[in-house]
Amino acid sequence: MPMEDVAQIERGIEEFRTDTDIPLRKTSRKPATARKKRVTATPILHFLSTQAFASPFDVNMAVDAGFKVVIPHTNARLDDTRGLVQDAIFSRPPQYGCRTGLFIGGKDALLALDMLAVAKTALVPPFQLSAFADPGGSFTTAAAMVACVEEIYRKKTSRTLKGASVAVFGATGVVGFASAVIAALNGADVKVVSHIGLKALEPFVKAAKQRFGVRLTPVLGARDGDKTKIVAKADIVLCAAAAGVQVLKLKHFEKSSRTAVVADVNAVPPAGIEGVELFDSGRMLGKTGIQCVGPLAIGDIKYKTQSALFRQMIRTEESLMLDFTDAFAMARELVRKGKKK
Repeated sequence: MPMEDVAQIERGIEEFRTDTDIPLRKTSRKPATARKKRVTATPILHFLSTQAFASPFDVNMAVDAGFKVVIPHTNARLDDTRGLVQDAIFSRPPQYGCRTGLFIGGKDALLALDMLAVAKTALVPPFQLSAFADPGGSFTTAAAMVACVEEIYRKKTSRTLKGASVAVFGATGVVGFASAVIAALNGADVKVVSHIGLKALEPFVKAAKQRFGVRLTPVLGARDGDKTKIVAKADIVLCAAAAGVQVLKLKHFEKSSRTAVVADVNAVPPAGIEGVELFDSGRMLGKTGIQCVGPLAIGDIKYKTQSALFRQMIRTEESLMLDFTDAFAMARELVRKGKKK
């Protein structure tokens, strides 16, 4: 074989080694350890959305956090999860599994948790991946809201969430449900409020008990009198109602000497709680003496929490299965670090 052909082959092997970053058998007589390179892999995220589209917000978050490739799988069903997970893990070497991620979106909290559970059982060691459920950004939003409120409540009362009375308005939504469960898991006595009848709350109360072992107390809150009574017995009020719907007015807090902190995730006017402003982070609500947390203060921690969890997925050497309990742990850490600065 002509020498120029040999040189061309050797150059081709070297280019292949450089492009793939996978150690190959050495062609030179130098010790193998001299040229050995660390195996790396492109971070790939498979985005399972139960909707007809993948949220641009979540796609942007994933890419900005470090995922180089994001593939949307829309209209995904629970039955699709196992096959998609195993397609993802078996198509890469086992050591690449820690750079393969699965993100579960959509708008259904319970379905997202079911899909996460299936993803975990679908792994076949040593083939692996990490998965993160955050439908509609609701889990990270709920985690951020509870973490922000917890810190202000602790500073105001020198107490934790354990034993605190928490009322959650908008509890049939994904943010409201997740907020209620997070608070209950941390020892709070949680009332979930409905304006359309107690029947609407039944599946959420049942799911909280069966899945997480916590008790949520359903209450009616459609009338002004009901709202006033609920608020009067609450240490903390969380509002996660539909955007642009004002659920609570200042008059509902007039007779409450107990309420310490309120929070509202609604950034679309009017505010879900009258008087709460976008960037509130401990400001007094009117003349009530109640401290409040606004949607953009919550949103700041939500953004940082989701980004941090995506980065964890990229950097981990082990399989991670992340839900709103992990989101709350991260949000709590971020809030406490922020308060120390």
